[in-house]
Amino acid sequence: MQAQQQNQPSVPAAYVEFPGLEPSTRSAAGTRTWLARGQNFVVAYSSAVEGDELARDDQADEYVVVLPHEGCAVTVRTPDDKRTVSGQAVIVMPPGSSSVVADADCDVVRLFTVASDEELARRSLNQDGYERPNTRVAPWRPWPDPPGGHRIRAYPLSEAPVDPGRFGRIFRCSTFMVNFLNPRIGVRDPEALSPHQHDDFEQCSLAVEGDFVHHIRTPWTRRMSDWLPDDHRECGSPSVAVIPPTAVHTTQAVGPGRNQLIDIFCPPRADFSARPGLVLNADEYPVPGPSGEDGA
Repeated sequence: MQAQQQNQPSVPAAYVEFPGLEPSTRSAAGTRTWLARGQNFVVAYSSAVEGDELARDDQADEYVVVLPHEGCAVTVRTPDDKRTVSGQAVIVMPPGSSSVVADADCDVVRLFTVASDEELARRSLNQDGYERPNTRVAPWRPWPDPPGGHRIRAYPLSEAPVDPGRFGRIFRCSTFMVNFLNPRIGVRDPEALSPHQHDDFEQCSLAVEGDFVHHIRTPWTRRMSDWLPDDHRECGSPSVAVIPPTAVHTTQAVGPGRNQLIDIFCPPRADFSARPGLVLNADEYPVPGPSGEDGA
């Protein structure tokens, strides 16, 4: 793996700004869906029409539904269960057949693993950047299944108020970790940013309200031909930024009003999961064992 990483050319961040782009799909009822991907995941961002159904048949693993705005309202269904959820929320959907029905005109985000739907990945608007896998990304493997069994699990943010002592509201399942970052009103202080990097996983930053600048620096290698210039990309909402491993990065809210960012990781982050109390639903999902096997 280390030799492969050394031979991997530097990879720039990927950006998909949905406004102005043709949707990847459009339903008969008029729901528009834009697809963007990382190496392990696909983000399906839908501008849903009231009454329209977003269905999945024979889903191989858990997927996640994110309701990004207060005005969202959906009914999620499986053959054995039905839940109505409104407002901002994270919903874990089980494998098998299921659907999401829009109870109002609203935006609905669904997160799928590439392992469960390679065709969605190939139809993503940034597919060109993934024709060659990035060997710096650790091989995909899911986390353990929930001991309580697969079922619909809904986490309305109204039940997890913003805590100034946290940097977000974090939930995980066997396939994803979602961090609903605390919303920021106005511009983030340029003297109080948080540049950092991840050694072997991508970070997907989904902007759902406001405006942001993604500041990204690619570390130099021995080969000058791999060097990339610093990147300061301004993106509005909704948009996706996929930040590659080893890139030093920080995101600055620059909109004058409310700025809301959601960070997505596939599979979940071990470092966040190791911090007691940080993941709000940690009691429902075990972490992998020391050798990666199922277990606590």
